[in-house]
Amino acid sequence: MPALLHGFASALALALAFVAPSSAQSAWPPTNKAVQIIVPAPGGAGTGDTIARLLADQLGKKLNGNFIIENHGGANGNIGAGIAAEAPADGSRLLFSWAGTLAVSPSLFKSLPFDPQQSFDPIALVAEVPNILVVNNDLPATNVAQFTDYVKKHPGVVNFGSTGNGSSMHLAGQLYMSATGTNMVHVPYSSPGQATTNLMSGEIQSMFQLIPGIVGQVKANKVRALAVMASERSGALPDVPTMAEQGHPELLSSTWFALLAPKGTPADIIERTNQALNEILQDPAVKEKLAGMGATTLGGTPQDLEKKLASELDKWGRVVKEANIRIQ
Repeated sequence: MPALLHGFASALALALAFVAPSSAQSAWPPTNKAVQIIVPAPGGAGTGDTIARLLADQLGKKLNGNFIIENHGGANGNIGAGIAAEAPADGSRLLFSWAGTLAVSPSLFKSLPFDPQQSFDPIALVAEVPNILVVNNDLPATNVAQFTDYVKKHPGVVNFGSTGNGSSMHLAGQLYMSATGTNMVHVPYSSPGQATTNLMSGEIQSMFQLIPGIVGQVKANKVRALAVMASERSGALPDVPTMAEQGHPELLSSTWFALLAPKGTPADIIERTNQALNEILQDPAVKEKLAGMGATTLGGTPQDLEKKLASELDKWGRVVKEANIRIQ
């Protein structure tokens, strides 16, 4: 009998040894250290960093953990995304990134320290901020049809400003020209504030701005908004019609934000984070905060993000190739 008990105890110990790693792995988020959310931009740099900080705070409350932001700016977000791609696949680091880095950089740069589809496991889409066509008040156009007519009658004369080659504003302008067969002059700026100032003064005539950067000027009647490049109107500017409402459903352009994890992150961590994120995005208070930034909440499954990324890589790759845009 003692021998049998001894054998049973040994078998039990062996079984527990195999179970223990699995149990330890599922103890996430850890209680003894913070989960770092890498944001591939400097701290305080625009809407993306603001949304990421809101998300980190909400995830911490929802999952009973500590989530902190780790900023790594530079090279259109490529540096930070590269750091995230090399992180351990154990849930200790996640990546909060956006369309420019994930869907546009592969076409703009000859080489990257990450592959947006192979280096990460998708968790979920978070939100999107649409581009919006705005013009100087002196331009004789109050809708897209009038603007297009004016540009066609003045080829190579109308300028549109952006925050640089390959930026969301630049590509939105290229997308518009391709769809309408028009020809405008791209004027890149290093500062969005300077571009907006020049738009108001008339040094440039148009921009495909992002809503948070121009909503104040639109409401103050310092510039005229013609169309939102989204499938639905923006809560920040509900009186501005969409491109689709004006006959151009193909003209969709936005900066979308997403949460991802290093490739190989355990499925249960992906699932729990996705569930928590979707619950957060359904919170009316969170929706209101995002709407105040000009952002629309998204959410969905990891597969939704996977499909979105594939579609956007194809779309912007074609735009970049057609316009022959290169950064490096």
